[in-house]
Amino acid sequence: MPRDILKTLKDEHDQLRALFKEMESTTDRGVKTRNELLRKIDENLLPHAKWEESVFYPRFAERANRDGLKTHAEAIQEHRAVEQTVMPDVHAADFDTPMFAGRAKVFGEQIDHHAKEEEKTMFKMARELFTAEERAQMDEEYQAWKQSPEAATVIAAAAAKTGAKAVLTKLKQ
Repeated sequence: MPRDILKTLKDEHDQLRALFKEMESTTDRGVKTRNELLRKIDENLLPHAKWEESVFYPRFAERANRDGLKTHAEAIQEHRAVEQTVMPDVHAADFDTPMFAGRAKVFGEQIDHHAKEEEKTMFKMARELFTAEERAQMDEEYQAWKQSPEAATVIAAAAAKTGAKAVLTKLKQ
C-alpha cells in the first residue's frame, strides 16, 4: 500500500482513541496505569499536533478555498484549546481523583471530536488539494521529522509549556 499522510494521521487518531478508551476504563486506584496512559497519550499526541500545526495545516491553507480556510481555522483553534487549557488541567489533577477522571474524559472527547472533524472535512478536502505523490512525500517528511532533533525540541517545549501551566493551575486549585 502506498504511503499517505492522511492514512498515517488517521491511524494516529485511532491510536489516541484507543488510549483514551483505556483511560476511561481506569479507576481512581489505578494511579500507575493512569500515569502511564497519560504519558502514552502525550507521546502520541504532541508529535502529531506539532507537525500538523507547522507543516500540514500551512500547506493545506495555501491551497484551500474559503470553506477550507474555515476548516483550517477551526482545527487551529481546537489545537489551541487543548494545548492551552485541557492538557494543563489534566496534568494538574491528581491521578487518584474523580477530577482527573472527569478532565481526562473531556480531553478524550475533545480529541475524538477534533479527529472526526478533521477526517470528515479537512482530510476529504486534502485528497483533492494534494496528489497521491504529494501525500506520500508528506508522509515520508513526517516520519523523518519525528526522528529529528527539531521534533525533539518542539515536543519538549510543548511538554514543558503544558507542565508549567499545570503547575500554575494546581496552585490556583
